[in-house]
Amino acid sequence: MINKKYSEFLPSMQSAEDLVSQVDGLSGNIDLLKAGIENEVQRDLNVAVAEFAELKQQLERDTLVLSILKKLQEFDTAIKEYNTALLEKKYVAAAQQLEKARSSLKMLESRKGFELKILKALGIELTVQTQNMLYHLGEEWQKLAAWKLPPSKEGSSLESVMHSELHLHTVPSKEEDIAGPPVASVLQAFAVLGELHTKLKIFGQLLLKYILKPLISYPSLQPLTEEQSDVFILRFKSEEPNLDHSSPIEVFDKIKLIFEVLHKYLLNVPLDQPAEDKKECRVTLAELLGDMIWEELSDCLIQNCLVNSIPTNSSKLEQYIEVIKSTEEFEKALKNMQFLKGDTTDLLKYARNVNSHFANKKCQDVIVAARNLMTSEIHNTVKITPDSSVALPKLPDPAAGDHLKMQKTSKLLHNDMVNLENETKLSQYTFSLPACRISSSVEKLMELAYQTLLEATASTDQCCIQLFYSVRNIFQLFYDVVPTYHKENLQKLPQLAALHHNNCMYIAHHLLTLGHQFRYRLTNILCDGAATFVDLVPGFRRLGMECFLAQMRVQKGEILERLSSARNFSNMDDEENYCAANKAIRQVLHQLKRLGKVWQDVLPVNVYCKAMGTLLNTALSEIITRIAALEDISAEDADRLYSLCRTMVEEGPQVFTPLPEDDKNKKYQEEVPVYVQKWMMFKELMIILQANLQEIVDQWADGKGPLAAEFSAGEVKSLIRALFQNTERRAAALAKIK
Repeated sequence: MINKKYSEFLPSMQSAEDLVSQVDGLSGNIDLLKAGIENEVQRDLNVAVAEFAELKQQLERDTLVLSILKKLQEFDTAIKEYNTALLEKKYVAAAQQLEKARSSLKMLESRKGFELKILKALGIELTVQTQNMLYHLGEEWQKLAAWKLPPSKEGSSLESVMHSELHLHTVPSKEEDIAGPPVASVLQAFAVLGELHTKLKIFGQLLLKYILKPLISYPSLQPLTEEQSDVFILRFKSEEPNLDHSSPIEVFDKIKLIFEVLHKYLLNVPLDQPAEDKKECRVTLAELLGDMIWEELSDCLIQNCLVNSIPTNSSKLEQYIEVIKSTEEFEKALKNMQFLKGDTTDLLKYARNVNSHFANKKCQDVIVAARNLMTSEIHNTVKITPDSSVALPKLPDPAAGDHLKMQKTSKLLHNDMVNLENETKLSQYTFSLPACRISSSVEKLMELAYQTLLEATASTDQCCIQLFYSVRNIFQLFYDVVPTYHKENLQKLPQLAALHHNNCMYIAHHLLTLGHQFRYRLTNILCDGAATFVDLVPGFRRLGMECFLAQMRVQKGEILERLSSARNFSNMDDEENYCAANKAIRQVLHQLKRLGKVWQDVLPVNVYCKAMGTLLNTALSEIITRIAALEDISAEDADRLYSLCRTMVEEGPQVFTPLPEDDKNKKYQEEVPVYVQKWMMFKELMIILQANLQEIVDQWADGKGPLAAEFSAGEVKSLIRALFQNTERRAAALAKIK
């Protein structure tokens, strides 16, 4: 069994061993073949690759050299053709060849790692030829658009502007028909070289400075055109102006004429550009000039023309429609000539917004006028009486119907009931401002306020609000400006202080009802309680009182200073002391009389009397205090003191002269005790200086007499001790003074 299996397996094993030996043989052949490939074929391949790379680099180098040579050839050809075209004055072709040469040079310069020394020389040559081209174009441009300008030293006055001229070349002469380039050729050449913007900018600035702006600024200036065979001349002539400022309609016509000339002879020439449409080229030039100068021209038209044409009165606003239409036509004409593009410009917006500008201008004019009045002289006065009033517009009574109903109701009540009303009726002048003098400038200021509010009633809502608050600003400005601007005069001059007091009271008096008079005529926004000036009243009253009280303090100080030189009224038996006291009394009376004249017919009578009474009272009070403080008064001293006091009593009332008519002043001079608090006390002091002990005791009357009404027991005893020697009679009299 085993032998049988072995005999079967043995042939299989032998066949496998044969196969293994065959495989080994094949593997050896493969290794030999592989070694052959690596040693021979790979070496030949590396050589081929190296040769290919070298050939490739050589090809690239040759291609680059060829392209550079081609560009150099193009540059050379372009320069040659440029020179030919320049000699023939074919400026567009010459400019295009220069641009080709510049493009070739840029391409050469962009080759990194391949630098030629010749490029620098080519660049210099290109720059030289470009400048040469620009020089020739500049010469031609000077012929096409020649300026004759005034010397720069003359500035921009009307006389210098009259010497400005612009000459535009129109049709070349027969000799230059072939050689002379048209406007389009020069402009197109500038455009190709990129210099058109610069040239047009310079031209635009000259146009603005010497033609357009002078036409706007000087109403007498008129454009004058003269057309000759080959040139169009634009100059100026001067006419006598009708107004200080030019009418917008006239200015627009002048400016439009200038642009029409430019459009016809300079910028409306078809350009020889094959790549672009002729119309587009023309539009581009016109729009380019428009973009350069329109903003500045528009601002000048607004500031120097439209601003001055804004109406100052609402009744003239309707007439301004003509200006708006003229502005629209002006812009439409410029758009047709390609100078403007787009829709509405700032110029037309400004003209259409006339209501807002009217309000702003009106408010500005009102404030300026008010400030001029505030800074004018205060001493120019007008008399105000209860009958006088600002010329008010006739305003309808908003509650007229209710007023009639109330009258009917009151009649019914009168018929059915007993009349309970007081027979004494108020005077029609009860709430009137008392007669006095105010500054004429303040009266004009109030008239300005009333007129401005009347203007507001006929204006649009926005304008009405602006004008109303402008009137409020007038009074707030007065509150701040007048006390500061006139500060020195108000402190030094009593009359101006009194006038300022009256001015403030006059303004406050009108402010009480000013808002109510116009309340129902203003816009609805202001009718709900905002239209009032009452809140300003306390401030004005305080302003007037503070100024006048400050002047009163100054006058009081001067009175006390003069009385301080009276040497306390002591030792009047000394002639020198008496003269000093008498001089002080005379100076005080002179000061009071001078004030009385200065304030006469200026202050209201009641204010005048109170003020003079207060100052006279200050003098009397000081004299009483000084005399009552004396410890020893001789008989001669008493007589002389009495004499001084008698001078005050006799001449003191004479300082009360509130009215120019002397016979009317007697009433106020008799009422001195009403205005001078210490008057009766002063007279009692005079009685004491001349009375004996018994008379003094009688005047005291156990504390019930007139003397007791003015002096205290201590003051009377002090005077008795100073006047009388120490005797039993004096002791008895002192005992009765309790």
